[in-house]
Amino acid sequence: MSKTYQVMVFGKEGCDKCKVLNQRLDKLMAKDEWQDFEKAYVDVMTEDGLVAFCKAECINPQRIPAFVVSRKNEQTGAYEPVPNPRPFEKDPVCKDSKLYTFMGLQTDYSGAGGGLITPKMISTVLEACRG
Repeated sequence: MSKTYQVMVFGKEGCDKCKVLNQRLDKLMAKDEWQDFEKAYVDVMTEDGLVAFCKAECINPQRIPAFVVSRKNEQTGAYEPVPNPRPFEKDPVCKDSKLYTFMGLQTDYSGAGGGLITPKMISTVLEACRG
């Protein structure tokens, strides 16, 4: 089955929170209901990872790990970031971790959650991408 969505994860080697986010995404995407999503991981400490990070244009470099969701353009085959339809609306689940420009999350180190992106936050964003 062709994947409709791609979750591009931005992280770095040795980061415990990056490891946790990747594990949570892997566990979620192993379930049947999330088979239309695939994960791509980029290490922002590499040249290719830094280029991908810069192209995302909407993540604060001090709020990694983060991810952006893209939808496959059936005509070109390329993945394109899913615009956030309500960028200024406060999200009760994702709070200040929600990205504004595109659908995705970044770590909120100032929040009460200890800077973790929870499974509920991940599924909330992925589900919203489906419309």
